[in-house]
Amino acid sequence: MMTGRNEDLIPRPTWSRRPATIGLALGSGVARGWAHIGVLRALEREGIQPDIICGTSIGAVVGGGYVAGKLDHVESWARAMTQRKLFRFLDIGLGTGGLLQGNKLASELQGELGDLEIQHLGRRFVAVATELATGHEIWLRQGNMVESMRASYALPGIFAPVKVDGRWLIDGALVNPVPVSTCRAFGARLVIAVNLNADIFGMGTVRKGDRLESDEEMETENAEAHSLLAGAAMSSRLALRQLLGTTKGTPGLTTVMFGAFNIVQDRLARSRLAGDPPDVLVTPQVAHIGLLDFHRADESIKLGELAMNAAMPMIQEALKVLN
Repeated sequence: MMTGRNEDLIPRPTWSRRPATIGLALGSGVARGWAHIGVLRALEREGIQPDIICGTSIGAVVGGGYVAGKLDHVESWARAMTQRKLFRFLDIGLGTGGLLQGNKLASELQGELGDLEIQHLGRRFVAVATELATGHEIWLRQGNMVESMRASYALPGIFAPVKVDGRWLIDGALVNPVPVSTCRAFGARLVIAVNLNADIFGMGTVRKGDRLESDEEMETENAEAHSLLAGAAMSSRLALRQLLGTTKGTPGLTTVMFGAFNIVQDRLARSRLAGDPPDVLVTPQVAHIGLLDFHRADESIKLGELAMNAAMPMIQEALKVLN
């Protein structure tokens, strides 16, 4: 008769060490968002692959391109952007809910991503948008990729709202400029957040680059803009002039709109990041780049790389602890 315990017969729990789930929250910032490309390149060089990508506005565009395996195409397109090419995307859309219809930009994205569905991607991707009727934060985690991107970057007054599943959606920056909470909700243990507006003091001042053109530059640029709109209706011409903010002595339309947008997203980002801080916060120093300086991709990408490289020791240390 056995009176002792046979330790060999007692089942023991087996623990499998799995790498910590990494979430990457890519924030809003319009043209400053090209810095996200540099952030992703720096992560690639270190062999770090986020499991969950959550993006707001331009963060959804770059993040979605990355998850779809199209980051090279996004980067090439961004680096090739010029001020003249930017004009070609200005499809005036009076009566559509925004000054721009956004169809030309969507066509560019469609050409690269086609009818790709989010749920068919190899890893989790979420685009953050805002429901116009209720102000609710909407997480687009399935459905057409391009449609979800459009909804996430539909800046009120500039781009027309996008209808998804019967709901009109606008820019996600109005509710969650840096979607840390979204990453956590989908299971990320380590959340890396990229805030493109952390180094902008006050947020009430709109820089020269935050308009499509400054008043001084308009004299030389008007001829180019008008030639591109030669076949457009007179109402479209007037809308373009209003969009460019050509009235001297007073702030133009985009000056006011982007200034207000800056203030809202800055105050909201501070509040949400304080309530749910990321494990690592990456802050590219891009304040001097205007919200519409899409032609400065080279500089933005470099600044994104520098910021991520500076944060890399913290990320490596966090991974050691979690793993």
